[in-house]
Amino acid sequence: MLPSLAAIVHSLGPFAVKFPDGWPIAGIRWYGLSYLAGFFVGFLLVRRVLQVGRSTLVPEQAGDLAVSIAMGVVLGGRIGYVLFYKPSLLTHFSSHAPFWGALAINEGGMASHGGMIGGVIALWWFARTAPRVVAPPATSTSTSTTPTNAPPAIRGGHDWAHLGDLFAFGAPLGLFFGRLANFVNAELLGRPADSTLPWAVKFPQEMYQWDAAKLTEAQVKLLPLMPDSVASPDGDWIAWAIARVQAHDPQVSEILLPMITTRHPSQLYEALLEGVVIMVVLLIVWAKPRKPGVIGAIFCTTYGLVRIIAEFFREPDAHLRNAEFAALNITRGQWLSAILLILGVVLWWTFSRRDTRPMGGWR
Repeated sequence: MLPSLAAIVHSLGPFAVKFPDGWPIAGIRWYGLSYLAGFFVGFLLVRRVLQVGRSTLVPEQAGDLAVSIAMGVVLGGRIGYVLFYKPSLLTHFSSHAPFWGALAINEGGMASHGGMIGGVIALWWFARTAPRVVAPPATSTSTSTTPTNAPPAIRGGHDWAHLGDLFAFGAPLGLFFGRLANFVNAELLGRPADSTLPWAVKFPQEMYQWDAAKLTEAQVKLLPLMPDSVASPDGDWIAWAIARVQAHDPQVSEILLPMITTRHPSQLYEALLEGVVIMVVLLIVWAKPRKPGVIGAIFCTTYGLVRIIAEFFREPDAHLRNAEFAALNITRGQWLSAILLILGVVLWWTFSRRDTRPMGGWR
């Protein structure tokens, strides 16, 4: 990234590894790697709890639980984005794979609230179907000479609330990596910031959100610098202009940078709040076993609170900007987070009163 005009110019690309032209896929994206990193770290945290804490699961089941949660989070995150933020994708079809807009996850679009719902559904299914090891009696009068290499197992019987605690314990660092990927992809942009803010960022990708008048002004100014292939009616001059700014082209940058908004890097704010802050809270609370459901409830409460704060620095989605935000100055994310916060408080009170023994604990 290049410091310029009292702000940092975003110049990161979406690919960690770019493949040559003609390959079936363009490359390996940071976005996909962030999900893999999040699920792997979550798996390590859950396995730690199963190794040293109290649980009906054994450490060998941490991988199965992580895979189930991963499937639920990805499906729920995409469905949530379509339903909560962009229902138009349900009726959008194209001539290239995956053909249906709702399935075009490669073009971006995941909702964290939807991912949580999907993860919870996956936990419910896992609690009902995963084997549960039953320890043999301390003494046995059986005269059988058949050797027993492992204790018997029954199907299901896990406390759903305890599995929710495990999910919540691994979620913050997954959110952390996901928000870093949002920043790399220059998506979910922040709101305008004072140009004197030391960490303010200019995202050239905001050109895709400009109105026709502003785009025409930029195109006219850049026309003498454009190659013929870009200046033609079929040329993607916006992508060319963004690439030139990211490559620090002095002529293109001199024209475009004054037109690009200086913004808060809200993705990094969310990475710290949703990832680091919540993780620290859960590490402190779950240092010793707690009643099942308490950790999940604390996660919901804390996430709802920090997300409401973060949304004050995040630009509302363009297609929602003139809806409830224009009327009440409250974003869709804040509405959903307020519901989650209230639900978390109710669950916290409910699970704290359960007549059950504490479970979990990572120390």
